[in-house]
Amino acid sequence: MDTTETAGQAPGPDDRGFPARHAPGCAGLGELDALVTGCRACPRLVAWREEVAAVKRAAFQDWDYWGRPVPGFGPPDAAVAVVGLAPAAHGGNRTGRMFTGDATGGFLFAALHEVGLASQPTSARPGDGLALRGVRLTSPVHCAPPANKPTPGERDACRPWLAAELDLLSPGLRAVVVLGGFGWQALLPVLAGAGWRLPRPRPAFGHGAHVVLPATERRQELHLLGSYHPSQRNTFTGRLTMPMLTDVLREAAALGGLTEP
Repeated sequence: MDTTETAGQAPGPDDRGFPARHAPGCAGLGELDALVTGCRACPRLVAWREEVAAVKRAAFQDWDYWGRPVPGFGPPDAAVAVVGLAPAAHGGNRTGRMFTGDATGGFLFAALHEVGLASQPTSARPGDGLALRGVRLTSPVHCAPPANKPTPGERDACRPWLAAELDLLSPGLRAVVVLGGFGWQALLPVLAGAGWRLPRPRPAFGHGAHVVLPATERRQELHLLGSYHPSQRNTFTGRLTMPMLTDVLREAAALGGLTEP
């Protein structure tokens, strides 16, 4: 049930306004991540993620599913951010770590390792030894959506979390890699609202797209790069190959000062 804020009382986790009220005041990523994991602002997503966690997939019957919003993953001083779509029902929604536990994440982490941004090419679960170097992974929607399709309202309700995350990263952030058109369209208004100046008309998504957002009084220069999403549909059909993804990540790493150009 959608509730409204009463006088003198901040919205609770079940309120639609919970992210907008609490995200901007976070002093660090630890505080932000803790608030994200307790969010229940979107009833449809809450119902779906919890149903998946209770029913489970046959191959994961011995798992205690996470079943909550999945926070970003990576160091607080990251120079590069990778923005996806949303956690997978039996991936991040199961493991509690972004892009972890499904084929999409497997493809991404192999690419990150190839470029030198991940300590290992696989990501099975928290505590598996994986560490990221200079890169943080996040998404516009933090709950697993039915059919991998968040609604525009769910995207907009979750937007303050991404805005706050990028704001906290902004002192060292140099490049953002966006995986797929959904993430691209969700990210542009966040960047504009955060003080970066977007070109007009707004840049279109495409694999290999590279847009430079100039420095402003509030923000330093930021490079925005596009890549097809490493979904199984894209990787199985060859629309996205490993060299295609590593090329984009390698460019982002060089722009972020993490590797040689």
